[in-house]
Amino acid sequence: MQSIKQSFVKLHLSVLIAGFTGVLGKLITLNEVFLVWYRMLITSILLLIILYVKKQLQRLPTKEMLKLGGVGILLTLHWVFFYGSIKASNVSIGVVCFSLSGVFTAIFEPLLHRRRIKIKEILFSALTLCGISLIFHFDARYRLGIALGTLSSALAALFIITNKRVSTQHSSLTILFYEMVSGFLFLSVLIPFFLHFSSGIFPFPNSTNIVYILCLSVFCTIGLYTLQTHALRKISAFTVNLSYNLEPLYSIVLAMIIFGEEKELNFAFYAGLGLIVLSVVLQSFGGVLKVKKLVKIRGKKKRPPPEAPSFNI
Repeated sequence: MQSIKQSFVKLHLSVLIAGFTGVLGKLITLNEVFLVWYRMLITSILLLIILYVKKQLQRLPTKEMLKLGGVGILLTLHWVFFYGSIKASNVSIGVVCFSLSGVFTAIFEPLLHRRRIKIKEILFSALTLCGISLIFHFDARYRLGIALGTLSSALAALFIITNKRVSTQHSSLTILFYEMVSGFLFLSVLIPFFLHFSSGIFPFPNSTNIVYILCLSVFCTIGLYTLQTHALRKISAFTVNLSYNLEPLYSIVLAMIIFGEEKELNFAFYAGLGLIVLSVVLQSFGGVLKVKKLVKIRGKKKRPPPEAPSFNI
């Protein structure tokens, strides 16, 4: 049985792996649509083999498959626009825009759950918006990338909210399998239309792209999801989500090391990034106080019940 220390090691390893997703997206030369299509195809095949060997492959009721299918389509669109943002700008812009998912979550979640919007969450989100606004104006070359990244973060927020609704009824690998298959089928239907309005040539990945896509599927999808699930057995969901606030920073550092992106960034970018980090710190501090208050009221420490990971990027 794993210890708390082992759980934290797995958690931070998963955050580091998540930081590589943007880097791999930049390294893969395929269009973002075909990048995601191949990623989901390979991941679906690998998950099918894993579930079959473990004898955990199960056919779900049609209603449940449709629910997971809808969530999988949201994840697919999020990935397409996320990688589109990176290819239209750079890794740093793409992952920083992903920070906007907290803003959209603060708006979408109350609307979908029919509860009042919390002013505190909106104020924290306003800091993030100010940060993105600074970054948006620092170079006109990256405005398309920022627009795609903003749309990607909105889709990510919707995915996280809806995924939590369906994640409590089935195992995490089963959920991931059905979401991958549905995303793959969704893109397969759209690809003929995409080809009609683009080059018209279906691209096949070269050996280098195959290696990078395999890394995305094995490490950044299945491995990442498995590590998150194992971490949640000993660590609260709040701590897991808090740790993932480091993900954009890891991605930016990796992009600077691998692509030398610091040459493309200026003071406005770092000022905007500083506001986003401040927003994250304030939200994290508020969350910690909320948990401590809840523990004090109950008279003893209680960890929030485990929930399926939100599968960041």
